[in-house]
Amino acid sequence: MILENVNLKLNETEFAYLIGKTGSGKSSLLKILYGELPLINGEGNVIGFNLKTISLKDIPMLRRKIGIVFQDFQLLMDRTVIQNMTFVLGATGWKDKKLIQKRALSVLQLVGVEQKANVMPHALSGGEQQRVAIARALLNQPELLLADEPTGNLDPETSEEIMHLLIAVAKEEKSAILMATHDLNMVRKFPAKVLRVGNGSVTEVNI
Repeated sequence: MILENVNLKLNETEFAYLIGKTGSGKSSLLKILYGELPLINGEGNVIGFNLKTISLKDIPMLRRKIGIVFQDFQLLMDRTVIQNMTFVLGATGWKDKKLIQKRALSVLQLVGVEQKANVMPHALSGGEQQRVAIARALLNQPELLLADEPTGNLDPETSEEIMHLLIAVAKEEKSAILMATHDLNMVRKFPAKVLRVGNGSVTEVNI
């Protein structure tokens, strides 16, 4: 899906939903924001990076300042929860092993799964895996959290827990959140700015 006439602004610590039918371009827009897809025309700036002129070598730096939460968690299943955290920190430039361990444990504590630090991901419930995924997204204290259907694979009760958690940790970490979702009940329960993707454009709507 090609998006055009997109006018999107998200302020510091602001929460916004991205809604729209499957295939409308929600995920594509998120991928443009974190450098997975190129911005062909127009202008785009994310946390100080120009998406039109960003070079391939600068995309890893962009992603260090953006936390990404996926619907299917995308945890590394061959290592423990804490090893998932330390791997990301090492891959994003952290060198001091004590600081790596400290930061990893602090984000796990923030999302309430520090007691699962030495457990393998497959032994966790879906809700616990998503908490770990949120912790991973917070590791580098991102200015922006992008969440792509983060409650899509969870039951309604767990989905509400994850929503409360996302809002709370974003406030704690002073991160803005842009969350793609198709769950309008969740949008109504947790009111925030709503941006609809459709017919190639993005418009703010009331739900």
